[in-house]
Amino acid sequence: MPRMPRIKSKSGIYHIVMRGINRQIIFEDEEDCHKFIQTLQKYREISEYKLYAYCLMGNHLHLLLMEDKEPLETVMRRICGSYVLWYNKKYGRIGYLFQDRFKSEPVEDDAYFLTVLRYILRNPVKAGIVTKVEDYLWTNYSDYIEGKYQTDTDFALDILNVDREQAVRKFIEFIDKDNDDKCLEIKESRQITDNDAIKIIKDHCNVERGLDLQMIDVDKRNSYIKELKERYGLSIRQIERLTGINRGIIQKL
Repeated sequence: MPRMPRIKSKSGIYHIVMRGINRQIIFEDEEDCHKFIQTLQKYREISEYKLYAYCLMGNHLHLLLMEDKEPLETVMRRICGSYVLWYNKKYGRIGYLFQDRFKSEPVEDDAYFLTVLRYILRNPVKAGIVTKVEDYLWTNYSDYIEGKYQTDTDFALDILNVDREQAVRKFIEFIDKDNDDKCLEIKESRQITDNDAIKIIKDHCNVERGLDLQMIDVDKRNSYIKELKERYGLSIRQIERLTGINRGIIQKL
């Protein structure tokens, strides 16, 4: 079936969601997250878009931005192309990293803009990764609180109050407020904790400890590792940490 045309935003503002192909992890470690954020900063200067919010979530990400000098499709092609080139070189892989084309929804008024902003920044809380928004490193929440200019915070704060100090206070209250926000999303299972991952490894691989996986037949071990990644959704970093098996071996399977 042909793709539905993307709905254009009259305001130029979009909520964007992207996921790794086959739900693959696209942010394995802190370096990957830093690199993607640097890429956002680089093309913010080149493409002159306004970046209001981002959240990097392991195998998917959320953005809230406004196109300006270049159309959204060009902006996303620049960002994704640059990151995928770097990622593939780092991990010795080839081919696509992101699932199909990105999803987007137009954001046409101030009320929905604030709703999407809150939805994005609270995504790690909703997923059960952290209990407080400020505890998650890979959003731009701190830009709003600390007055940083790595992202475009003025627009949201000006909606809340003309006085900056009061605007920040209202921003914190708004983000922390209990809500039932409904926005564009990709259904994801809750991130697997290390305790749950250890149980999966023990039960599936028939071992007493995760480290015991190193001691079994190589072909059988490799089959187990592949299943841990593809069937159960354990990340490369998590398997490495809990089994002691070299990261390079896990990546190749």
